[in-house]
Order: sequence, then C-alpha cells, then structure tokens
Amino acid sequence: MVGRVLVGTVTAVTLLVGAVGCGGSGPDRSLPATVAGTDLCGGDAVSADAAGSLEVIMGSSRFEGSGEKGTVAHAAQELAGKFSSSSTGDGDVCRIYAPDEELRINWHLSGSAPVGDGPATKFTVLKMGERALAATDGSFLRFGCRSGELTGTEPAHIEIGVERGGMPTEPEGDPQALKDAYATVAHSFSLAMAKELGCEDDGGLEAQPSLDPV
Repeated sequence: MVGRVLVGTVTAVTLLVGAVGCGGSGPDRSLPATVAGTDLCGGDAVSADAAGSLEVIMGSSRFEGSGEKGTVAHAAQELAGKFSSSSTGDGDVCRIYAPDEELRINWHLSGSAPVGDGPATKFTVLKMGERALAATDGSFLRFGCRSGELTGTEPAHIEIGVERGGMPTEPEGDPQALKDAYATVAHSFSLAMAKELGCEDDGGLEAQPSLDPV
C-alpha cells in the first residue's frame, strides 16, 4: 500500500512535538510539554535509535506527551478486532506534531501477502519483514503475524506506515539519512506492534532495523 506516503522534514532549534490517538485533531496539551522521544506514543514504541531518527526527521530532541489513545497497545486492540471481523482494516497508531508539521504513524491490515505492482521508483526496498520500503519522505514495513490474539489459521499481514499529514513539501536534508531515519521509525513501531500482539518470532523482525537495500 504505497500510495499513501506523504512525509517531509523540518529544521528548527526548538520544536514541540506531541501525539494523540486515532481520530485526534491536534497534540494533547494537557500532558507535559517536554518528554523524551522514547516516551512518545505510550512508551515502548520508540526505541532509542528511533528517537534519534525522529530528531533527524522533525529537527527536535524534545517532544510533547502522547494522548491516551495514541499508543501501540490501543492500536493493537483495534487491529485485533478488525481481523476478527473482516481480516482487513486500517487506523492510526499515533500522530507526532511540530509547528506546521504532522507525522502520522498508521497501520494497515490484510489477510493476504502483498501482491501486485512493485514499489514506486522513489522507494528503496530493504531487508526487513515481508516488505520494507524507504524514501526521503516516508517508509512502510509489512510483516506477517500468527498469534493467539488473532483468530483464524492464516497469519495476518500488517503494514506500519510513517507518513506526513497535511500539505506535502519537498524533503530537506541528506537523502540517505532521511531514508534511514524513516525506516528506523517504521521498524521500531512494527516491532512494538508485533510484540504487543504476541506474534510468533516477533513477526520475523530482528531487534535492530536492517537498512541494507535488497
């Protein structure tokens, strides 16, 4: 599901970033305004490497607190419910905000492995999961999940996307650094989702992202 990617970068000295749950319209101002990147989106979703990657993408090392529903745990509950009823669906994990910028972490669920056309030429294919794509303005990672939390005998196929909301802008910064940053964030959220759902073998994902092209 490549067509949904819209991500950009911002360079600034001080930025405030936050996250809210599915359906939220802005950052949660009721929580502390300066928390570490590793505490975003409920904690345990953003690894230390991913927090550093958010600095590359968003231009800040301090962020606003996440909203109550903007967590991997809440998204996993929604995903499990969708798989039980129809085996397909999509939704938000959380959203990260900066002035005039919005970064969306979302999930897409399918009951079948990826088929169809190859990725757009702007994407680099990486050696992670069933399919991992990285560009200078976004990343997607798809993995298979067989778990007692999900009904049926066939594995679910889950894709985590990191993309920008709002109007697109031309990405700024070193292209390879941006690709690596988006891929690292997508891997961190994918691994957190796999663990939250109890996927066998963590959905085939390693503890660290593989940034080497296929």
